[in-house]
Amino acid sequence: MKFMRLGTRPDTFFAAADSVRSVCTEVATDLQILVDNCLYHLHKFPLLSKCMLLQALCADAGDVVVELPGFPGGAEAFEACAKYCYGITITVSARNLVPLRCAAAHLGMSEAADRGNLAAKLDAFLASCLLRRWKDALGVLHSTRHHAPLCEDLGLTSRCVDAVAALVASPDTAPTSTSASPWWAHDVAELGVDLFWRIMVAVKATGAVHEKTVGDALKAYARRWLPNVAKDQPLDRDAADVKQVATRHRLLLEKIVSLLPAERDAVSCGFLLKLLKAANILGASKASRAELVRRVAWQLEEASVSDLLIPSLSCVSDTLYDVGAVSAILDEFALRCAALPPAPALALSGSLDDSPAHSGGHRRSRSAESVSFDGTRRSLSAAPVSQGGLVQVGKLVDGFLIEVAKDPNMPMDKLLAIAEAVPDSARPEHDGMYKVVDTYLKAHPEMSKSARKRLCRVLNCRKLSEKACAHAAQNELLPLRVVVQVLFFEHARAAALASGGHAVAAAADLPSNIRALLSKSGSSEDDEADRVDEQRLRALAAGASPGDDWSVEGLRRAASKIATLRMKLAEDEDEDRDADEFARKAGLPRSASLRFRAFCAIPAGKPRRMLSKLWPLGRSGVSH
Repeated sequence: MKFMRLGTRPDTFFAAADSVRSVCTEVATDLQILVDNCLYHLHKFPLLSKCMLLQALCADAGDVVVELPGFPGGAEAFEACAKYCYGITITVSARNLVPLRCAAAHLGMSEAADRGNLAAKLDAFLASCLLRRWKDALGVLHSTRHHAPLCEDLGLTSRCVDAVAALVASPDTAPTSTSASPWWAHDVAELGVDLFWRIMVAVKATGAVHEKTVGDALKAYARRWLPNVAKDQPLDRDAADVKQVATRHRLLLEKIVSLLPAERDAVSCGFLLKLLKAANILGASKASRAELVRRVAWQLEEASVSDLLIPSLSCVSDTLYDVGAVSAILDEFALRCAALPPAPALALSGSLDDSPAHSGGHRRSRSAESVSFDGTRRSLSAAPVSQGGLVQVGKLVDGFLIEVAKDPNMPMDKLLAIAEAVPDSARPEHDGMYKVVDTYLKAHPEMSKSARKRLCRVLNCRKLSEKACAHAAQNELLPLRVVVQVLFFEHARAAALASGGHAVAAAADLPSNIRALLSKSGSSEDDEADRVDEQRLRALAAGASPGDDWSVEGLRRAASKIATLRMKLAEDEDEDRDADEFARKAGLPRSASLRFRAFCAIPAGKPRRMLSKLWPLGRSGVSH
């Protein structure tokens, strides 16, 4: 640490009595000054020649005691200034420069009083030495907080802030560091929020520091000062103290939000969601929360399910998590989706059309319906989401819905609103959505039949995997029509493999009882008929009828046999080509080669007869 010595005489100040200080000289003292309950017996000549304030006070007061209330730096700073006037040696460093400079300014120790006065020497030492060294500049800046108004008037704070920002931006200042945070982040994190904010603004203004580095510094500062509310607010505090702490933390949070870099990946999505959780707890401003929501939507595909589980502190809702915040994030995310071209349809080849009647009542998502309107409002600074990122967001939302579906107080309308806020192309498979429906049905066993049907409309049965279909076929919580649709599309999938893509014709060969169940109107079903049909369907899904092997395992066995048959047919075609080559080399005439191929070929009708044996489709209903 740099220091400067002023004066050459030895220290002759002494304590004459309790709270009385004087200087040892041969000349009697003629000036009494009271500073912070400490009385100084001094001489007019050395002090008045350098202090314009004392000149004015002594001219008005005469021989009475001169009082200096509220003296900056207290008695210690005044005594150092008095020693300078006597020529006694004083040491100046980063620790005491600010109180000395404020005391000199208060006493009027400027060039107007005496050439080369204390104020000018302190300013020169500050500029030439202290502000060029990292530790010294930061130490001076730390000490300005004790005399903030006067330091602002003197320009000390702004000079220190600019110096620290310049040292941060200078590549020659950076020491070797193995920390993930910038080398300067830990030191700057010890500053108050106002000084930290000013330094970060100055650092960003230089343009020499990467925005990712600025983001890392913000994370370090948030870890240092943003508290765990339960830890930082003990129970023995009164309401006024708790309110004061919350106000201070809210100001800190809003300052951090205002400093977030414009670059998309400067901070992680998890960090932004932690800030959003803190904003909800501390009651931050709407502007800060809206900015966090917008930033989270920019990089939502990077989030995790635990990040989205924001505790709900609303007095209106009894839900465990704040689904309103997630809904706002998805609405903002829809603006990014407006820049994404529509994904190709993922329906089964040759399956039925995409009407709600044939797709399990699956409705188009809200974001897909309003994409043209939202596209006009999309922020230009948000990059359009890729198809891979869109699928990742779909998995993220499904995982979030699985967690909130466990809440007994979760309204179905809010659950469906979040589920439909994601575009259809974000879910190439609906296994996650099926888990959401199954979890919600288990957590809400009192749901009516109409509510269950409404919940299941969000499920697209044709996008379920074989494992999900097997589970859904045995799920007694699902409405009857959903189970029928699951079996129907599983049959269509297997029929597509069997017929080489002509699944429409195969799907038309449904047994009469399945066609009857699919053709029923949901609004006119009788409860007793539903119960009987459901019993039949459960038996059908379990493979109870060996003649009509409609169980999931039966479909799998049929698909496996079809694949084996195709391999054998391919081997036969290879043998035909080998026979032609043999005949050509042997010099056989073309007619003989054709006769040889006809002899080895499988009859044209045989594959169809073989398929009919491997895929028995009964035309009669299931026996009761």
